[in-house]
Amino acid sequence: MSDGRPNPDALLARVASDEASAARGKLKIFFGAAPGVGKTYAMLEAGRKLAKEGLDVVVGYVEPHVRPDTQALVLGLDVLPRRSVEYHGRTIQEFDLDGALTRHPQLLLVDELAHTNAPGSTHAKRWQDVEQLLAAGINVFTTLNVQHVESLNDVVAQVTTVPVRETVPDHVYEQAAEVELVDIAPDDLIDRLREGKVYVPDQARRAIENFFRKGNLIALRELSLRKTAERVGAQTLDYRNEHEVARIWATSERLLVCVGSGPGSARLVRSARRMASGLRAPWTALHVEVDGRPTASEADRARLEEHLRLAEELGATIAVTSGSDFASAILHYGRENNVTKIIVGKPRLSRWREWLRGTYVADLIRASGDIDVYVINGEEAPAKHQRAAPESQPASRWPYVLSAAIVGICSLIAYPLSAYLAPTNLVMVYLAGVIAAALLLGRGPSILAAVAGVAVFDFVYVPPYGTFVVDDAEYLFTFFAMLATGVIVSELTTRVRLQTAASQRRERRTAALLALSRELAEVSTREAVAQVARRIVQKALDVDVWVIAPFGDGGLRSADFLHDAEPPPKDAGVVKWVFEHRAAAGHGTDTLPGGEGTYLPLLTTSGIVGVLGARPQTPGVFLDVTQMQLLQAFAGQVAGAMERCALAVEAEHVRMQMETERLRNSLLSTVSHDLRTPLATITGAAGLLVEEEQRLPQESRHELALSIVDEADRLNRLVGNLLDLTKLEAGALRLDLQPQPIEEVIGIALKRMERLLVGRSVDVEIPDGLPPVAIDALLIQQVLVNLIDNACKFSPASTPIELSAAVAGDMLAVSVADRGQGLTPGTEQRLFEKFFRADGHSRTGSGIGLAICRGIVELHGGRIIAEQRPGGGALFRFTVPLARSISL
Repeated sequence: MSDGRPNPDALLARVASDEASAARGKLKIFFGAAPGVGKTYAMLEAGRKLAKEGLDVVVGYVEPHVRPDTQALVLGLDVLPRRSVEYHGRTIQEFDLDGALTRHPQLLLVDELAHTNAPGSTHAKRWQDVEQLLAAGINVFTTLNVQHVESLNDVVAQVTTVPVRETVPDHVYEQAAEVELVDIAPDDLIDRLREGKVYVPDQARRAIENFFRKGNLIALRELSLRKTAERVGAQTLDYRNEHEVARIWATSERLLVCVGSGPGSARLVRSARRMASGLRAPWTALHVEVDGRPTASEADRARLEEHLRLAEELGATIAVTSGSDFASAILHYGRENNVTKIIVGKPRLSRWREWLRGTYVADLIRASGDIDVYVINGEEAPAKHQRAAPESQPASRWPYVLSAAIVGICSLIAYPLSAYLAPTNLVMVYLAGVIAAALLLGRGPSILAAVAGVAVFDFVYVPPYGTFVVDDAEYLFTFFAMLATGVIVSELTTRVRLQTAASQRRERRTAALLALSRELAEVSTREAVAQVARRIVQKALDVDVWVIAPFGDGGLRSADFLHDAEPPPKDAGVVKWVFEHRAAAGHGTDTLPGGEGTYLPLLTTSGIVGVLGARPQTPGVFLDVTQMQLLQAFAGQVAGAMERCALAVEAEHVRMQMETERLRNSLLSTVSHDLRTPLATITGAAGLLVEEEQRLPQESRHELALSIVDEADRLNRLVGNLLDLTKLEAGALRLDLQPQPIEEVIGIALKRMERLLVGRSVDVEIPDGLPPVAIDALLIQQVLVNLIDNACKFSPASTPIELSAAVAGDMLAVSVADRGQGLTPGTEQRLFEKFFRADGHSRTGSGIGLAICRGIVELHGGRIIAEQRPGGGALFRFTVPLARSISL
């Protein structure tokens, strides 16, 4: 209920929305009924006007139609170069998204929002390109035809018999900052077609005979006008809510029908439908839950749900609100939603009750102001196809027995006090009992306590004692005041209790929605979403819950693997129907009502992602209207979370593809050079030996042969590294751990590198008596070979290479050090990444040798580090376990 003050939640939401939109670009859509109405022309004209005002305007993409007037408007504007894409042997010119982001103009003109991009583009659809541009803070003007709006796709196909495959999600249209309708009469558009201003003559003639028939154009024009009018209507509501406008703006008719559990509500719903149809106006079926009213019976809830379902079938929007009384709650909702007409049922109260208590209809008419109120008679007949309501249980007598007991307790307390207090003061004891009965037992028992308290007071404390006769007439006033006070206190206390219970129910619903929203925001997999939804929805609604999702084999199964959360086997057909038809079905609905559970589709902007099922844990109980609304709210949150998880998986898949492509390119660019260099040397030397064998001296032939051997050995090491890297990445490298003396392993590695170390000093420092290590000797030899090869590449030939080994706890540390240029600061860890090569060195490698070293060492349970040596140079140290520290 509004009290004249701004809603703090609405203010916070508005501030958050303003902050989010401040950093985001603005989208303006030039909207039309069909191609050729002048959308692109209007867009370019608006862009030229802003460019003259000094705005940085760039033409990102304009469809290359043969329209001289349109092409003339491009002249003088900056045009972004297009991106060429090769597809099936031909070159396609596409919008360059990366170029637009780099250029980053203030305004970008991008034609054809619904366009499908060529394969290999960053996004599949142009509207996704526009979304990225907006997120980057770039304002965008674009064009869109009504047949490309996703929600109207089926309608357009039905009217024109031409299926449209390129569509734009409705949320893109709805989130646009501005939509400008570009309209033209159907006859004028057909004339433009015949004059060749839209398509070339042959194509125009075929278009007039098919899609551009006058009837089609009239229907498309109506759709575009209605879609634009809906947007303007929504903007009107947003403005009124934002500025707290209480007065109704009758810019268009909006109907509101009040629906309850009475049988006459069905007639109200049908009357409202006929009135809305005649006015061609949207209408809402509203149910008001009045605070302080007793909880409705099962029969009443069943009838109410039937009436609301009837209204929904007839096209109404369903709403449930609450308030302290009917009239204020209805008017508050009506003013908030700019309702112009309210339809209510005629009250059926006796004249004296109407005079005594009044009616909500009278209050509604008195306070309606500029809203029209229609009072319609309701027939006391059950709604058609009404489902059988559960039989109500007879009221229990125990609350009344307890109420009488409370009066008795009050009498036991009051009797000893009567010796010290005047009789009129004892009234307070009985009023306390009335309050206790109202708080604990309800309205009826508390009224009984008030009547019984008056009777006992008269019988015990008013002379003549032991009779109901009253000698002093003043006590009659005391009795009346006592009874009236008791009844009023009973009514007020009961109302407070019921209002508190209603507030607690609303708080629990809000808390459940908030808890679900928070927990869903923290999970990233479909299975985790299902587990969170099952737990929270089950607790909030006291129902069994299933979250069913499609799997790769085409089956529909529970997405929660950790619990036995499959729906009943008899409901498999219901689940399949809901998934295929994207509509609710099952228990408590008009579709497949024989199912054990109620099933709702999990719908998102991109389609259906699953089904949410719920079954009351109490057999035979239906979900009431409030519970169904809460379940639908849960379904919306779960659907959004599952869509987010699916998009995250898709994004990760795309990222992995891009990473794989990057690694492949890195591998080709680095390894191809390292492969070509030794091959070129081998080929050149072998060619000289073959062609000049007789003329070359023996010494030259020997040098050429040595170069072939050296380069072949280098090539062999490179290929070996590539194979080891492949095995490491695939997890196929297996260790053959054996106790080995490290001296032998280092010696064999130096022997393998003997040719590369010719003329270079190698200092080896290995203490005597080192314990054996548990290693795969061949793999550790490869680590040493790579480290020695790295030291040779990045240090002068005149400087020594130092190898050492020492025990470090239960590990053995092996070091390879040089006196070269040393390490670039900040690259100590990155050196072990695949294909990383430090800048600033005169010689470079393939970038995989050190990555293989780390993989092999970590496979042994050790670690490898790189350090800058004091005095210059680099030191690489790795550790491997001692043989005594592990069980072989």
